[in-house]
Amino acid sequence: MGRISKFFGDVGREMKKVSWPKRKELTRYTITVLATVVFAAVFIAVIDFGISSLLRLVTKQ
Repeated sequence: MGRISKFFGDVGREMKKVSWPKRKELTRYTITVLATVVFAAVFIAVIDFGISSLLRLVTKQ
């Protein structure tokens, strides 16, 4: 039981040392992540559509 309380005490001390991002930084990082996810989703959708179309053309003949 003593080890668990020591662990959580250590976690609390380390969390006080963390440099949390400011609101402006957090907004910028969030926008960057969302833009990257949207780009990746659109890219994968386009590739999927292309491969599906190609397979439909090949299998019909």
